[in-house]
Amino acid sequence: MNASALPMASVKRVPRTWRETALAYFALTKPRIVILLLVTTVPAMVMATDGMPSLGLVAATLIGGAVGAGGANAINCYIDRDLDRLMARTKRRPLPSGQVEPESALVFGLALGTLAFIEMTVLVNLLSAFLTMAAMLFYVLVYTVWLKRRTPQNIVIGGAAGAMPPLIGWAAVTNAVELPAFVLFAIIFFWTPPHFWCLALRYSGDYRAAGIPMLPVAHGEEETRWHILLYSLLLVGVTLLLYPAQAAGWVYLVAALLLGGRFVALAASLWREATPSAAHRLFKYSTTYLALLFGAMVLDQILLG
Repeated sequence: MNASALPMASVKRVPRTWRETALAYFALTKPRIVILLLVTTVPAMVMATDGMPSLGLVAATLIGGAVGAGGANAINCYIDRDLDRLMARTKRRPLPSGQVEPESALVFGLALGTLAFIEMTVLVNLLSAFLTMAAMLFYVLVYTVWLKRRTPQNIVIGGAAGAMPPLIGWAAVTNAVELPAFVLFAIIFFWTPPHFWCLALRYSGDYRAAGIPMLPVAHGEEETRWHILLYSLLLVGVTLLLYPAQAAGWVYLVAALLLGGRFVALAASLWREATPSAAHRLFKYSTTYLALLFGAMVLDQILLG
């Protein structure tokens, strides 16, 4: 069934208390995704400072980044509300469940984006503000509006939006973007496809029902598992670049090898087993992997300076 054929007016509006309304608007920002984005911002700031940046600058950067990402996610919810109604995983979100009016969600997202730009400009610097806005626009216009419904490469190209936080963090400290920041960008860029494709394998029926050409739907699960293994190998290779670039020391290198070895092992296991449980194991580990890898960058700076 075509998603656009479903009348949005048929959604039953559910009366809400102030607390329930606030929680519904908070859910529009997809806070779990926002937290993951922020995890990659602070290590970039530590590396750029070659030590610990001021707590005030860290707080201002994280607040601006969180508000901006939350605004982009709210606008994403507005644009994708027709698709979200068709998928079991997303049909309870605030818009398809009728907890928030679509127009209110759009205004909320635009307001957050504007607030983020002003906050970053005033409290951080103009470059980081423009990078924050660029990430928002790329996620909303390039990924959500253009790529998501048109190509199985949606998450590959669209992943650039989620890879922006290290650039923003680096710019917040140096008012510039240098080579190590682009390596951090590349790490997240190559991490995103295997992470998300594991989820797509699990919910391929949902994506098929909504007509979204995610890789498992467009090219099958076998091709998806092969791509997951390929991108996992590329990911580990990219993580090692920080060492020869002299942006990280041996503490990080050891961590990258150990964590990356586990990532590739789980991807190879998924390739061999082709089971939902194998996909779920890699999906769960991929989140832990990213947090530990970026945490190792901070530890490396603390121990080795």
